[in-house]
Parts: sequence; C-alpha cells; structure tokens
Amino acid sequence: MLFWKKKTKQSKKKKPTKSPVQPKKPEVKQSPHPKQTKPPVPASLPKKKEKTPEFIRSDDIEKEFLKAFNQLTYRVSPYEVWQDFVSMFACALSNPVDKTHYDEREKLYLRTIKKYNGREQKLFPELAAHTVMALERNPEQDFLGHIFMGLGLGNKHKCQEFTPYSVCQCMAGISMNDVAAKVQEKGYITINDPCCGAGATLIAGVNEARKQLVKENLNFQNYVLVYAQDIDYTAAMMCYIQLSLLGVAACIKVGNSLTEPMTENDTDENYWYTPMYFSQIWTMRRIFHGLEKLT
Repeated sequence: MLFWKKKTKQSKKKKPTKSPVQPKKPEVKQSPHPKQTKPPVPASLPKKKEKTPEFIRSDDIEKEFLKAFNQLTYRVSPYEVWQDFVSMFACALSNPVDKTHYDEREKLYLRTIKKYNGREQKLFPELAAHTVMALERNPEQDFLGHIFMGLGLGNKHKCQEFTPYSVCQCMAGISMNDVAAKVQEKGYITINDPCCGAGATLIAGVNEARKQLVKENLNFQNYVLVYAQDIDYTAAMMCYIQLSLLGVAACIKVGNSLTEPMTENDTDENYWYTPMYFSQIWTMRRIFHGLEKLT
C-alpha cells in the first residue's frame, strides 16, 4: 500500500517590519562660551533709570563718617574728638616726609591716641579712610569743613563760619584768569589765603587752576603752590589734610596773620608742609631760588 504523507502546513513566522529610516539631523557644534542673549524687553515696561556716578554720591560716605565719629563721643566731647582726629591724621601725613618735625609730631600722635581704648582707637583710621574716599570721588568739595559746621563745632567767640564751597567756586571762577599764561611767564603760580579755615577757598582755587592748565596738557601739581594761614589750630589742620589728600604743594602756618604773618625769615616751628611740597620739582625750585620758602 502506498501511504501518502500529508503535508502539514507550517505557520510562517512574520518577519519584523523595519521602521522607516529617518534622516539624521546634522549636529550643531556649540562654542565653549555661547553668547547669552537677553530676551527683548517689551515696550510697555519702563526703562531702568541710569545709575548716578559714584563720585557724586558722597552722602553715604558722610553717613558712615558720622556713624564712626558718634561712637567716640560717649566719654569725650565732640569738639575734642574732632581736634584729636585732625591732629593725629595731620601727623600721620606729615611724618613720612617732614623729618624736621618728626619727633615732636610723633610724640603728639602717641600722647593723643593713648586717651582712647582699643576699640575707640580703631575708629580713627576709619574716619581717615572715609575722608580719603570722599575727596577721591569728588575733589570739588570742602568735606571736613562741611561736616565740622554740620556738627555745630564752629567757635562762636572767634566768629568761625566757613564759607560754603559753592561761593568759593564762584569767587575762584571770577578772580582766576589766564592761569596758563602766568605759568608760562613765571614758571608757577601761588595762591594765598591768610584766613584759610578748612581750605574751601584754596580748594576751589586749585580746582579752577587745574581746569585751565589741563587744557594746555599741564599737571597742576607741578605749577600751583599754596600758602595758607589760620589762627585756629584745628582749622589749619583740616586745611592741611585736605590739601595733602588732593596732591597740592602747600605750606600752612598756624598763627595770627595780622601779628605773625608768613615771611621769608620765619622759623619752621608752626609750619606744616604737604607731601607734594617735598616732591622733586618743588625741591629743585627751592634750591634754585635759594630760599627755604618760596615767595
């Protein structure tokens, strides 16, 4: 017999359908420091106000100065604290350059600082730093004189009332003419104030000379010499400090300008010379003129 084998139908396995190949997107290489673009500001939003330049904003410095100063007035009167501050600050500016007066002014500094405890002693350099920053940001001001009068420390018996700096600016603009021409003729100019106070009039005069000399590419520090005198020691020290910080060549005398005016034959006993006065150019001028003090 013949047997016919039945062919069993085998289930065919379905082959997996391949997903359509998608084209690869080109890779975008990013720079290591991509530029960050700010989103556009809608027109409806108000624009930000421009910041005031730092050299105009001196209110904060004045507040910090007064904050430190008031911490020193619990045991000592405000006037005595102020006198001690300007006296020690003036000694600190004078001693590195004026070796003739070094010993006496060093003793004065040490004698004064011993009146205060350790915490209080640290506040005096802070007051000096605020003064430096104030005049650095805005040299067109009488910083110490303004605070001095604001604290009510003026001596009423001496009729001590400092001229506002705006008035000093006006006077300097009117009285100081052709500064560059005078410098070309003589080599330098002198500015004198026999009743200088804290130096507002002198500061305004120096700034006016600076504005005129800079147009001729001349540095005022090499061509402006200041003479100042005041009967009040504290006022004279304020003037000395501010002229020193502004880089002005100056000599300040403590004394009565009527009975003890500045003369060529003066001794150096009551004189304070700013650091710029000892610069090379002014030293050479003194040698050339053969005078201890220029006239």
